[in-house]
Amino acid sequence: MRARPPYGAYAAIMGVFGGGLAAAGALSRALGRDPQCQTVLDLVVLSAASFKAARTLARDEVTSFLRAPFVEGEAHEGGEEPLETGDFHQAIGELITCSRCVGTWAAAGLATAQVLSPRFGRLLTWSLGAAGINDFLQAGFAALTGKADELEQRSG
Repeated sequence: MRARPPYGAYAAIMGVFGGGLAAAGALSRALGRDPQCQTVLDLVVLSAASFKAARTLARDEVTSFLRAPFVEGEAHEGGEEPLETGDFHQAIGELITCSRCVGTWAAAGLATAQVLSPRFGRLLTWSLGAAGINDFLQAGFAALTGKADELEQRSG
């Protein structure tokens, strides 16, 4: 039977998230940065970048060292599960193995970088956005070539 979820740790993590955004907003105001200058294109690129950052953080083997203190199992063996020892370790393990969850943090971090350090933030966001779009194109290409091979085998 699974233990009670670590609600206190969840609340602390959400407090850090909210506090971080508030601090970023205050710093943005103090530096005279205007986040309203973002366009629809910026939102689209931020969305693709957040997708890529989230998938990289939550799933890729190359970032498994970041997840290792908070998970059981090996990325190389096909699966990592959050530790169930210690409220904060479990909560962070759940956060960093959930691409939707860590995607929210990635989006906030990328948006903050674009406002506070526009040159770096834009470079990072557009690089990750292009990589995210590349993932979709690669998956689409693999699906199309797989279907073409299947059709060729049927007709041959």
